[in-house]
Amino acid sequence: MTTKVASSQDLEMGPSAGQVKAPPYEAPRPDFRSIFDREFSYVWTSLRRLGVAPRDLEDVTHDVFVEVFRNLARYDATRPLRPWLFAFAFRFASDYRRLARHRVEVYEEPAGASADPPADDVVAARELRAVIMKALDSIELLRRGVFILHELDARPMAEIAETLGIPLNTAYSRLRVAREEFTTTFRLLQRGAT
Repeated sequence: MTTKVASSQDLEMGPSAGQVKAPPYEAPRPDFRSIFDREFSYVWTSLRRLGVAPRDLEDVTHDVFVEVFRNLARYDATRPLRPWLFAFAFRFASDYRRLARHRVEVYEEPAGASADPPADDVVAARELRAVIMKALDSIELLRRGVFILHELDARPMAEIAETLGIPLNTAYSRLRVAREEFTTTFRLLQRGAT
């Protein structure tokens, strides 16, 4: 039995010359259960950052995952998963905030004590989280989505624009204004706390 070694000419000729071309790479599609288990806390945190009240976080997070389940067949597994999930969270948070019963609620971190760190560290950390959440809440939702994805989730701007379905220049503009709003509010709240 003789084995033929492919020449460079054979390789250049491609499938028309009897060579089989490799199928395009298709990333394995993640199953819903693994997405839910791995990304539940990410979606929960994103919704909290987008202004969903603590008492409603569990329900809204589950609503997001119901929609993710319904749309999982449309997910492009070659793209990052978290921006795709954030788009669902953003839409649900936007709908949630449109409801009149949620418009005037002020977010406060739930009280709870930890035995590990000193009490003053726990209080300081809780106060800082509350200031950060209030500063985030001061940013209009469309700008807040860009701010969270870029500043907190470290996503590139082109990906953010695609995820939110906006032009790249609009994403940059929203980020710039959101940074200004966050910084101004954060400083005012810190001055008020001291």
